[in-house]
Amino acid sequence: MVLINTLHTNDDGRCDAPVLQGEDYASGVYQLHFHAGDYYRARGVQLPEPAFLDVVVLRFGIDAGQDHYHVPLLISPYSYSTYRGS
Repeated sequence: MVLINTLHTNDDGRCDAPVLQGEDYASGVYQLHFHAGDYYRARGVQLPEPAFLDVVVLRFGIDAGQDHYHVPLLISPYSYSTYRGS
């Protein structure tokens, strides 16, 4: 596994720039690591120790022939869902 990028989401929960750009935007299998426990703790949410969801890892494949991918994560301290957005 190779770390390609590290980003923080803005106040709207989005990245201000694409995660993959230029030569990094290539077909392959990728992982996004969402540090949900840190996110909730920074906002004063009381979580059990250990947190039920601490780091959420999404593993997915992309075809660089596509224009772009939007990978939303809908999350609460106890559940999450994701999908390929538009």
